Amino acid sequence: MEAKVRLGISTCLLGENVRYDGGHKRDRFIIETLGQFVEFVPVCPEVECGLPIPRESMHLAGDPESPRLVTTRTRIDHTERMVNWARKRVRELEKENLCGFVFKSNSPSSGMERVKIYDEHGRVQKIGVGMFARAFMDHFSLLPVEEDGRLHDIRLRENFIERIFALKRWRELLDSNQRRGKLVAFHTQHKLLIMSHSQKHSRILGKLVAEAKKIPAEQLYSQYQMLFMEALRLKTTIKKNINVLQHMMGYFKKQLSADEKRELLETIDQYRNEYIPLIVPVTLIMHYVRKYDQTYLKEQLYLNPHPIELKLRNHA
Repeated sequence: MEAKVRLGISTCLLGENVRYDGGHKRDRFIIETLGQFVEFVPVCPEVECGLPIPRESMHLAGDPESPRLVTTRTRIDHTERMVNWARKRVRELEKENLCGFVFKSNSPSSGMERVKIYDEHGRVQKIGVGMFARAFMDHFSLLPVEEDGRLHDIRLRENFIERIFALKRWRELLDSNQRRGKLVAFHTQHKLLIMSHSQKHSRILGKLVAEAKKIPAEQLYSQYQMLFMEALRLKTTIKKNINVLQHMMGYFKKQLSADEKRELLETIDQYRNEYIPLIVPVTLIMHYVRKYDQTYLKEQLYLNPHPIELKLRNHA
């Protein structure tokens, strides 16, 4: 059986009763849908650093660039405890081969963004980052990260899941011998996927691969990984996807009948006007790929970048 994507996650999102009030924040999509395809590595910063269940609630206070972690009522400062634990924990997580992390939103330890910070007068600004989340993102700067709340936005969800599966494929490449030919094959398979995120990065990565023989292998792979993950972090758009769809259509210019060409153009136009989801023109192109045995497009991960069961391209 193919190994699953390993994904770090805030423990409470799995339904474990580890929150300050003894409860949890079970996320049905994460557990029941995404959970079919990933292996979770749970992390609860507050419990793992030695705090009890239940416990007094905490919040961030002071300087937004270097906030303190203090209890809400008694004002006990747990900053050093959390910072020291977080530094140790991220080093331990290096061994877990994670392809990403899902944080609990609004948490003073795990919130990825817009966490409340209180000043000395009790005024609140939603500009903070949870202490563990900050340590993790600083340590694993290339890893895809998201919050539970943001994953309910279908476009953010698709972007995150596409990136964790792409990173898994990249890790599999790294586990093999780092020969330049394998990198060329990897880039070829991902070319249209990269293009759907950034034509600029597509050109840069194409040039990098073309000059692969001139660059030491370790440097080559390092540069490619950074640019590859940087590209996929950029969101796809209808306009970008249409560019890729039309690019693929060009591979059939001598094969499609007039009716087939008209049908495909109409389908792409319906997608442009948001009458139908992306899965419709993609499915039609996949039909033509099989019908006309289009070898190059058969290899393109753009047509199947993540499990179809997740239905990430089914929304107009």
